[in-house]
Amino acid sequence: MNAHIVLIAAAAAFGAGLAGCGDRDRTVIYKQGKYQGKEDAQPWSNAPFGGDKAKWEGALRARNQAQDESRRTGN
Repeated sequence: MNAHIVLIAAAAAFGAGLAGCGDRDRTVIYKQGKYQGKEDAQPWSNAPFGGDKAKWEGALRARNQAQDESRRTGN
């Protein structure tokens, strides 16, 4: 009976050790001159700005001014 338990424990340990060897190398194949990712859009081409770059720049300037600590405290 004890031999069976030892044999089962040894088989389980061997199986667990062998399971860690199953990792394969993952390589990316790049195609020269071909962009394979998502195309980037301009930051002002989304819904709130509707493609208006000047409106986007104004909103960016206003956000930066709101983050200025001296403007927020009134000094």
